[in-house]
Amino acid sequence: MQVCTFAIPKFIKLKHANKAIALFLTIAMIEDKNPQRTSISQLGEFGLIDHLTKNFQITQASTIKGIGDDAAVLDFKDKKAVISTDLLIEGVHFDLAYMPLKHLGYKAVVVNLSDICAMNAKPTQITVSIAVSNRFPLEALEELFEGITHAANEYKVDVIGGDTTSSQKGLIISITAIGEADENEIVYRNGAKQTDLLVVTGDIGAAYMGLQVLEREKQVFQVNPNSQPDLDAYTYIIERQLKPEARKDVRTLLHALEIKPTSMIDISDGLSSEIIHLCKQSKVGCNLYEDKLPIDPQFINVCEEFNIDSTTVAINGGEDYELLFTIPIEDFDKIKGNPNFTIIGHMTQESEGIHLVTRANTQIPLKARGWDALNQ
Repeated sequence: MQVCTFAIPKFIKLKHANKAIALFLTIAMIEDKNPQRTSISQLGEFGLIDHLTKNFQITQASTIKGIGDDAAVLDFKDKKAVISTDLLIEGVHFDLAYMPLKHLGYKAVVVNLSDICAMNAKPTQITVSIAVSNRFPLEALEELFEGITHAANEYKVDVIGGDTTSSQKGLIISITAIGEADENEIVYRNGAKQTDLLVVTGDIGAAYMGLQVLEREKQVFQVNPNSQPDLDAYTYIIERQLKPEARKDVRTLLHALEIKPTSMIDISDGLSSEIIHLCKQSKVGCNLYEDKLPIDPQFINVCEEFNIDSTTVAINGGEDYELLFTIPIEDFDKIKGNPNFTIIGHMTQESEGIHLVTRANTQIPLKARGWDALNQ
């Protein structure tokens, strides 16, 4: 299999507590110095399914029947089901030159679970469907499913079904995530009100700069395949790109603070794009304050190295998978000073528009410049 790869750090230092994940950034590319290559055709479709799904365990009470029948059976009793689907396509959403297959499997699950978390719901199940070309041996799929299994265990979700088929052009992954919540717990994008505070979890922009570092090192490697980059200075931002986390903890944190957001969305396409989504659906305006943006010191250093404005990246870079939400101004005292959250702006009348307020107190209209898969 002809996939150029370069070595990346074996261990990723994890930012969030209780995430002692043994998904290391060992090079998990399909090209191997001493490859053991088992053709998928040797197992057949049903043998492949049995082989890849043998380690999945059922843990959710709402899963009545998982893999092994014509369809899964779920019972949420008096709760509402929340469902989301994402498609990941090789060459559009990921590059196997620097994306280890374990991490790809993990990330594919996480980006879907993030959508469930953005509804203030609890993720409970996923389905996994893949299409692969004949250049992928069984061992490559084992790596991919090891990451999927790890994510399912980490987030305590059941893998209840899916599909496998062949592809003429690389690897395609489709995951459907399912969650549950009481009807009064669910948070939509359209509930923000004037004077609501705009709040974000974690820090933003690092995933985009992690991608820039990986793309740069890929280009260097293509020119000189013997070069091995030193990426120790970029550990955090590379982690944010290759192994993001869904903020399943936020639901519990907000419940403990007795706060229910009025609107919420996850940051997958960039902060500015997500703010615009909230404003359009809620029919409000927004002032986002540049000096309130939560950014990591390593992110700032790398922006300076690349000669890129950190604010531009922070508001337009995607794949942070943090949660962006609004809360009533009356809840300010409950959330101020909390290390998990940063108040970055407030909502205004729709007629006032959507603006970034710079450090110089200048208002600049926000535009959606984030990820657009249709223009890749």
